[in-house]
Amino acid sequence: MFDDFLLRALVGGLGVALVAGPFGSFVVWRRLAYFGDTLAHSALLGVALGFVLHVNLTVGIVVICQLLAILLFASQRQRQLASDTLLGIFAHGALSLGLVTLAFMDDVRIDLVGYLFGDILAIGSADLGWIFIGGGMALGGLLWLWKPLLAITIHEDLARVEGIAVDRINWLFLGLIALTVAVMMKVVGMLLVTSLLIIPAATARRFAVNPEIMALLSSLIGCGAVALGLYGSFQFDTPSGPSIVVGACLIFILAFLVPGPGSKKALSRN
Repeated sequence: MFDDFLLRALVGGLGVALVAGPFGSFVVWRRLAYFGDTLAHSALLGVALGFVLHVNLTVGIVVICQLLAILLFASQRQRQLASDTLLGIFAHGALSLGLVTLAFMDDVRIDLVGYLFGDILAIGSADLGWIFIGGGMALGGLLWLWKPLLAITIHEDLARVEGIAVDRINWLFLGLIALTVAVMMKVVGMLLVTSLLIIPAATARRFAVNPEIMALLSSLIGCGAVALGLYGSFQFDTPSGPSIVVGACLIFILAFLVPGPGSKKALSRN
Protein backbone atom coordinates (compact mmCIF):
# COMPACT_ATOMS: atom_id res chain seq x y z
CA MET A 1 0.00 0.00 0.00
CA PHE A 2 2.82 2.35 0.87
CA ASP A 3 4.51 1.63 -2.43
CA ASP A 4 1.28 2.41 -4.27
CA PHE A 5 0.79 5.94 -2.94
CA LEU A 6 4.48 6.75 -3.24
CA LEU A 7 4.44 5.60 -6.86
CA ARG A 8 1.34 7.71 -7.58
CA ALA A 9 3.04 10.71 -5.98
CA LEU A 10 6.15 10.22 -8.12
CA VAL A 11 4.18 9.73 -11.36
CA GLY A 12 1.97 12.75 -10.62
CA GLY A 13 4.93 14.92 -9.70
CA LEU A 14 6.84 13.96 -12.83
CA GLY A 15 3.76 14.70 -14.94
CA VAL A 16 3.47 18.17 -13.45
CA ALA A 17 7.20 18.84 -13.90
CA LEU A 18 7.08 17.87 -17.57
CA VAL A 19 4.25 20.32 -18.19
CA ALA A 20 5.65 23.08 -16.00
CA GLY A 21 9.04 23.19 -17.78
CA PRO A 22 7.98 24.77 -21.10
CA PHE A 23 5.47 27.07 -19.42
CA GLY A 24 8.03 28.09 -16.84
CA SER A 25 10.42 29.06 -19.63
CA PHE A 26 7.91 31.55 -21.00
CA VAL A 27 7.12 32.77 -17.48
CA VAL A 28 10.82 33.56 -17.00
CA TRP A 29 11.25 35.10 -20.46
CA ARG A 30 8.14 37.28 -20.15
CA ARG A 31 8.55 38.08 -16.44
CA LEU A 32 5.16 36.66 -15.49
CA ALA A 33 6.07 35.25 -12.09
CA TYR A 34 3.63 37.51 -10.28
CA PHE A 35 0.88 36.48 -12.70
CA GLY A 36 1.42 32.84 -11.74
CA ASP A 37 1.28 33.80 -8.08
CA THR A 38 -2.01 35.61 -8.64
CA LEU A 39 -3.56 32.55 -10.27
CA ALA A 40 -2.30 30.35 -7.44
CA HIS A 41 -3.81 32.63 -4.79
CA SER A 42 -7.15 32.61 -6.59
CA ALA A 43 -7.28 28.81 -6.43
CA LEU A 44 -8.73 28.87 -2.92
CA LEU A 45 -11.74 30.74 -4.32
CA GLY A 46 -12.04 27.87 -6.79
CA VAL A 47 -12.07 25.41 -3.89
CA ALA A 48 -14.88 27.40 -2.27
CA LEU A 49 -16.77 27.45 -5.59
CA GLY A 50 -16.45 23.68 -5.81
CA PHE A 51 -18.01 23.25 -2.38
CA VAL A 52 -20.81 25.75 -3.07
CA LEU A 53 -21.77 24.13 -6.40
CA HIS A 54 -21.05 20.58 -5.23
CA VAL A 55 -18.66 19.89 -8.10
CA ASN A 56 -15.16 18.45 -8.25
CA LEU A 57 -12.80 20.89 -6.52
CA THR A 58 -10.34 20.75 -9.41
CA VAL A 59 -13.13 21.84 -11.74
CA GLY A 60 -13.80 24.81 -9.46
CA ILE A 61 -10.11 25.74 -9.45
CA VAL A 62 -9.90 25.50 -13.26
CA VAL A 63 -13.00 27.69 -13.69
CA ILE A 64 -11.80 30.42 -11.32
CA CYS A 65 -8.26 30.43 -12.78
CA GLN A 66 -9.67 30.74 -16.30
CA LEU A 67 -12.03 33.57 -15.29
CA LEU A 68 -9.19 35.41 -13.57
CA ALA A 69 -6.95 34.98 -16.62
CA ILE A 70 -9.65 36.55 -18.80
CA LEU A 71 -10.13 39.38 -16.29
CA LEU A 72 -6.39 40.05 -16.14
CA PHE A 73 -6.11 40.04 -19.92
CA ALA A 74 -8.96 42.51 -20.24
CA SER A 75 -7.63 44.76 -17.47
CA GLN A 76 -4.24 45.11 -19.17
CA ARG A 77 -5.87 47.47 -21.67
CA GLN A 78 -6.60 50.14 -19.05
CA ARG A 79 -3.96 52.76 -18.25
CA GLN A 80 -4.95 53.94 -14.76
CA LEU A 81 -3.22 51.19 -12.75
CA ALA A 82 0.03 49.34 -13.39
CA SER A 83 -0.17 45.61 -14.12
CA ASP A 84 1.64 44.60 -10.93
CA THR A 85 -0.81 46.69 -8.88
CA LEU A 86 -3.78 44.95 -10.47
CA LEU A 87 -2.18 41.55 -9.93
CA GLY A 88 -1.72 42.32 -6.25
CA ILE A 89 -5.34 43.40 -5.90
CA PHE A 90 -6.68 40.33 -7.70
CA ALA A 91 -4.36 37.91 -5.85
CA HIS A 92 -5.19 38.99 -2.32
CA GLY A 93 -8.80 39.81 -3.12
CA ALA A 94 -9.47 36.33 -4.54
CA LEU A 95 -7.62 34.59 -1.70
CA SER A 96 -9.49 36.56 0.96
CA LEU A 97 -12.85 36.05 -0.76
CA GLY A 98 -12.20 32.31 -0.83
CA LEU A 99 -11.37 32.24 2.90
CA VAL A 100 -14.44 34.30 3.78
CA THR A 101 -16.69 32.07 1.64
CA LEU A 102 -15.37 28.94 3.34
CA ALA A 103 -15.87 30.54 6.76
CA PHE A 104 -19.60 30.82 6.05
CA MET A 105 -19.83 27.10 5.28
CA ASP A 106 -20.17 25.58 8.74
CA ASP A 107 -20.65 22.06 7.41
CA VAL A 108 -17.42 22.09 5.41
CA ARG A 109 -14.07 21.11 6.88
CA ILE A 110 -11.06 21.32 4.59
CA ASP A 111 -7.33 20.89 5.06
CA LEU A 112 -6.11 24.42 4.33
CA VAL A 113 -2.49 23.38 4.86
CA GLY A 114 -2.88 20.82 2.09
CA TYR A 115 -4.18 23.42 -0.33
CA LEU A 116 -1.60 25.99 0.71
CA PHE A 117 1.45 23.72 0.53
CA GLY A 118 0.25 20.74 -1.48
CA ASP A 119 -0.38 17.11 -0.59
CA ILE A 120 1.28 15.08 -3.30
CA LEU A 121 1.26 11.92 -1.18
CA ALA A 122 -2.55 12.00 -1.24
CA ILE A 123 -2.75 11.91 -5.04
CA GLY A 124 -5.31 9.39 -6.29
CA SER A 125 -6.16 7.93 -9.66
CA ALA A 126 -8.59 10.78 -10.42
CA ASP A 127 -5.87 13.35 -9.62
CA LEU A 128 -3.49 11.58 -12.00
CA GLY A 129 -6.17 11.82 -14.66
CA TRP A 130 -6.46 15.57 -14.14
CA ILE A 131 -2.70 15.99 -14.22
CA PHE A 132 -2.10 14.04 -17.43
CA ILE A 133 -5.27 14.98 -19.32
CA GLY A 134 -5.36 18.62 -18.24
CA GLY A 135 -1.60 18.99 -18.39
CA GLY A 136 -1.46 17.23 -21.76
CA MET A 137 -4.08 19.61 -23.15
CA ALA A 138 -2.14 22.62 -21.84
CA LEU A 139 1.15 21.32 -23.24
CA GLY A 140 -0.44 20.51 -26.60
CA GLY A 141 -1.87 24.03 -26.76
CA LEU A 142 1.54 25.52 -25.96
CA LEU A 143 3.21 23.49 -28.70
CA TRP A 144 0.57 24.76 -31.15
CA LEU A 145 1.27 28.37 -30.09
CA TRP A 146 5.04 27.93 -29.77
CA LYS A 147 6.31 29.79 -32.86
CA PRO A 148 3.99 32.83 -32.75
CA LEU A 149 4.30 33.07 -28.96
CA LEU A 150 8.08 32.98 -29.20
CA ALA A 151 7.98 35.72 -31.84
CA ILE A 152 5.79 37.86 -29.57
CA THR A 153 8.11 37.23 -26.62
CA ILE A 154 11.16 38.35 -28.60
CA HIS A 155 9.59 41.48 -30.11
CA GLU A 156 5.85 42.12 -29.81
CA ASP A 157 5.69 45.10 -32.18
CA LEU A 158 7.59 43.23 -34.88
CA ALA A 159 5.25 40.27 -34.45
CA ARG A 160 2.27 42.58 -35.08
CA VAL A 161 3.89 43.89 -38.22
CA GLU A 162 4.38 40.32 -39.43
CA GLY A 163 0.66 39.68 -39.08
CA ILE A 164 0.63 37.61 -35.89
CA ALA A 165 -2.61 37.94 -33.89
CA VAL A 166 -0.80 39.14 -30.78
CA ASP A 167 -3.85 39.72 -28.57
CA ARG A 168 -5.40 36.36 -29.38
CA ILE A 169 -2.11 34.50 -28.80
CA ASN A 170 -1.55 36.28 -25.48
CA TRP A 171 -5.10 35.50 -24.35
CA LEU A 172 -4.75 31.83 -25.24
CA PHE A 173 -1.39 31.64 -23.49
CA LEU A 174 -2.77 33.13 -20.28
CA GLY A 175 -5.60 30.61 -20.39
CA LEU A 176 -3.13 27.74 -20.77
CA ILE A 177 -1.08 28.99 -17.82
CA ALA A 178 -4.27 29.12 -15.77
CA LEU A 179 -4.98 25.50 -16.65
CA THR A 180 -1.42 24.51 -15.76
CA VAL A 181 -1.57 26.24 -12.38
CA ALA A 182 -4.85 24.48 -11.59
CA VAL A 183 -3.28 21.12 -12.43
CA MET A 184 -0.17 21.83 -10.33
CA MET A 185 -2.15 22.82 -7.24
CA LYS A 186 -2.49 19.26 -5.96
CA VAL A 187 1.27 18.71 -6.02
CA VAL A 188 2.87 21.78 -4.44
CA GLY A 189 -0.08 23.91 -3.29
CA MET A 190 -1.10 27.46 -4.03
CA LEU A 191 1.76 29.16 -2.14
CA LEU A 192 4.48 27.12 -3.84
CA VAL A 193 3.06 26.56 -7.32
CA THR A 194 5.00 29.43 -8.88
CA SER A 195 8.26 27.95 -7.59
CA LEU A 196 7.93 24.86 -9.77
CA LEU A 197 7.36 27.12 -12.76
CA ILE A 198 10.22 29.53 -12.12
CA ILE A 199 13.10 27.71 -10.42
CA PRO A 200 13.66 24.87 -12.95
CA ALA A 201 13.36 27.35 -15.83
CA ALA A 202 15.79 29.78 -14.20
CA THR A 203 18.22 26.91 -13.66
CA ALA A 204 17.89 25.68 -17.25
CA ARG A 205 18.53 29.15 -18.62
CA ARG A 206 22.14 28.91 -17.51
CA PHE A 207 22.80 25.94 -19.78
CA ALA A 208 20.39 26.44 -22.69
CA VAL A 209 21.64 27.58 -26.09
CA ASN A 210 18.16 28.07 -27.59
CA PRO A 211 14.56 28.30 -26.36
CA GLU A 212 13.67 24.69 -27.19
CA ILE A 213 16.62 23.32 -25.23
CA MET A 214 15.73 25.53 -22.29
CA ALA A 215 12.14 24.22 -22.25
CA LEU A 216 13.38 20.62 -22.35
CA LEU A 217 15.99 21.20 -19.63
CA SER A 218 13.37 22.92 -17.47
CA SER A 219 11.19 19.81 -17.59
CA LEU A 220 14.11 17.52 -16.78
CA ILE A 221 15.28 19.70 -13.90
CA GLY A 222 11.72 19.82 -12.58
CA CYS A 223 11.58 16.01 -12.69
CA GLY A 224 14.85 15.88 -10.78
CA ALA A 225 13.47 18.27 -8.16
CA VAL A 226 10.35 16.12 -7.73
CA ALA A 227 12.40 12.94 -7.27
CA LEU A 228 14.84 14.65 -4.88
CA GLY A 229 12.04 16.27 -2.88
CA LEU A 230 10.07 13.05 -2.50
CA TYR A 231 13.20 11.18 -1.45
CA GLY A 232 13.99 13.84 1.14
CA SER A 233 10.40 13.86 2.36
CA PHE A 234 10.50 10.07 2.81
CA GLN A 235 13.90 10.03 4.51
CA PHE A 236 13.42 12.99 6.86
CA ASP A 237 9.63 13.00 7.30
CA THR A 238 9.26 16.54 5.92
CA PRO A 239 6.30 18.08 4.01
CA SER A 240 6.40 16.81 0.44
CA GLY A 241 5.46 20.00 -1.44
CA PRO A 242 7.99 22.26 0.27
CA SER A 243 10.58 19.47 0.01
CA ILE A 244 10.17 19.46 -3.78
CA VAL A 245 10.73 23.23 -3.88
CA VAL A 246 13.80 22.87 -1.64
CA GLY A 247 15.09 20.23 -4.05
CA ALA A 248 14.60 22.65 -6.95
CA CYS A 249 16.46 25.37 -5.02
CA LEU A 250 19.38 23.03 -4.31
CA ILE A 251 19.67 22.17 -8.00
CA PHE A 252 19.54 25.90 -8.82
CA ILE A 253 22.38 26.64 -6.40
CA LEU A 254 24.49 23.74 -7.65
CA ALA A 255 23.97 24.87 -11.24
CA PHE A 256 25.88 28.06 -10.54
CA LEU A 257 28.93 26.02 -9.60
CA VAL A 258 29.05 24.61 -13.15
CA PRO A 259 30.03 26.81 -16.12
CA GLY A 260 27.25 27.10 -18.66
CA PRO A 261 26.67 28.81 -22.01
CA GLY A 262 23.10 29.85 -21.26
CA SER A 263 23.84 33.33 -19.99
CA LYS A 264 25.15 34.29 -23.45
CA LYS A 265 23.24 32.17 -25.92
CA ALA A 266 19.78 31.61 -24.43
CA LEU A 267 16.88 33.89 -25.22
CA SER A 268 17.93 37.39 -24.23
CA ARG A 269 16.07 39.47 -21.66
CA ASN A 270 12.81 41.00 -22.79
